[in-house]
Amino acid sequence: MFLDELVNRFQEMQRTLGARTVFGEPYQVNGRTLIPVASVRYGFGMGGGQGAREAAEGAAQPGAAAGRQPVQSGSGGGGGGGAVVKPLAVIEVAGEAVRVRPIVDVTRLATLGMLLAAWNVFWITRTIRAAAAARAAAAPAPGRGRGD
Repeated sequence: MFLDELVNRFQEMQRTLGARTVFGEPYQVNGRTLIPVASVRYGFGMGGGQGAREAAEGAAQPGAAAGRQPVQSGSGGGGGGGAVVKPLAVIEVAGEAVRVRPIVDVTRLATLGMLLAAWNVFWITRTIRAAAAARAAAAPAPGRGRGD
């Protein structure tokens, strides 16, 4: 029953996230046809198990036979899934001309810029500290002048 439900959901996901999701419905704008293009990724996972173990010494359970250790058993399972749809481009058809206009992910560019800036700050700070430590090691110790 559980597996049947999982297979049904997976088949529904495949129907929903197909080519129509990648190439959206065409739009007519000012004599041009615009077709959105997206990247579609989906995945799912599941797991389950069961097991038995002997109860600890002295942990008598009601109905357990004398001298025998009661057995505890359990089972469990779970699953999950998800989908990501990301716009990539727009195909523009105007008469005989066809152009693909990419969609730039500004958030990703900003994140990469911030990571690059943080990386540069790290290395500049490390270089300055190393230079200061080298300068301090090369300086004469306090109290030891040139004439001492």
